[in-house]
Amino acid sequence: MDTESGAPGGEAAAESVEGPGEAPAAARAIFGDRFESAVRYTELLATAGVQRGLIGPREVPRLWDRHVLNCAVLAELLPTGASLCDVGSGAGLPGIPVALARPDVSVTLLEPLLRRTTFLEEVVRELGLENVTVLRGRAEEMIGKIAVDVVTARAVAPLDRLAGWGMPLLRPHGQMLALKGDTAEQELTENRAGLAKLGAVESSVISVGEGTLETSTRVIQVKAGESPGGVKAATRRAKAARAGRAATGKSTERGRGAGRRRR
Repeated sequence: MDTESGAPGGEAAAESVEGPGEAPAAARAIFGDRFESAVRYTELLATAGVQRGLIGPREVPRLWDRHVLNCAVLAELLPTGASLCDVGSGAGLPGIPVALARPDVSVTLLEPLLRRTTFLEEVVRELGLENVTVLRGRAEEMIGKIAVDVVTARAVAPLDRLAGWGMPLLRPHGQMLALKGDTAEQELTENRAGLAKLGAVESSVISVGEGTLETSTRVIQVKAGESPGGVKAATRRAKAARAGRAATGKSTERGRGAGRRRR
């Protein structure tokens, strides 16, 4: 998720802005023994994230409430030991806060832009996040290569496009969680038919973080059936699987040939 507001080096970047401030009490409850790592991540967003144009300077004073904690409470919706792909991860929101809050969840940060994946790799190394992998690419290129229990996204695209990218990456009976704010109900109403064509069997708008955050996070939750992404995605997954088996077979045959030559 890219939270730019004003081009780097422009008038907004030149303004004097506050830092992220002290972490709210809720942060300790949400992150537990990874609280210090969450603090460091927020500092990196406020410094390197702003300098590289991943975070708008005006967002810095509200990083905790509007961004980090707003994303971290998605952890409430995740099954134990789940695999997750954060599509269009940008500065790592919501993927990194979720990974910090839930070390049992395996998180892939999927992002097509090099400057963003470079930042994400640096953050993952500095924080020692062993449950996080950074992958450069577009979601539509990953069908048949990635299969996860949960897909997340924040401020990436309208729901119809987002579902077209994210649903095909799910395993059967997985779920897509899209942070959408005030537009959630309208987007869901307008796109229910399209979601059904993409293999959704249930969809709703839910709130997470109630009782923990001053303002809860509104999420569109889309649950997939047996064929997430619909017929076209299933066909592409099958094609990718056949290509993978063929490549494995050729590699094995080359290895056998080399063995025979050595003998």
